Amino acid sequence: MNVNDINQIEMNEASTKDRYFSIIESLLFVSGEPLAYKEIASIINCSENYTKDLLEEFRKKYELKDRGLTLININDEYMFVTKSENSDYIQKLLKTNSRQGLSKAALETLAIIVYRQPITRIEIDEIRGVKSDKAIQTLMEKELIKEAGRKKVPGRPIMYATTDEFLKHFGLENLNQMPLLESFIDYDKESTSIEEETTMSVEE
Repeated sequence: MNVNDINQIEMNEASTKDRYFSIIESLLFVSGEPLAYKEIASIINCSENYTKDLLEEFRKKYELKDRGLTLININDEYMFVTKSENSDYIQKLLKTNSRQGLSKAALETLAIIVYRQPITRIEIDEIRGVKSDKAIQTLMEKELIKEAGRKKVPGRPIMYATTDEFLKHFGLENLNQMPLLESFIDYDKESTSIEEETTMSVEE
């Protein structure tokens, strides 16, 4: 096999991949929901392993800075989400404010569930120091958390955990991408220190 033959094969492979990328992009756009790579493999008539390799290569293309979308993988299901750095402009289009989506109580409750799941309502209340019934209800309605069985203690209280919708909402592929809890603790200490300094300056 000469050099020209090798180049022709490489060109054909590149052309084939580009065609698959085009098809997959259309499928994900029309679906609007996460698609399992096995389902995509069935549609494009390719092996599951080859399809997964295609998707991972396709995902890298969307990591480029000039793209407005990114392709994420949640439990072997792929979907497009907008890049977080463009959220301010998207909010202007939708005329919404992300801070209005969840109250401070709901965000506090969600953070506790994220890092302590599965966890019961009573345990959440003990950490927050106040009741969390309404916050939990809000998070359940938004499908950011779910019931995750019952704890094997007297009364068998319901335990709560995050959902795939939570990952999708915050643009995460898995919980391992969450910042370390220590970073929040350090930030909280720093914020408290700044507030104290500001208060002292005002009093002076």
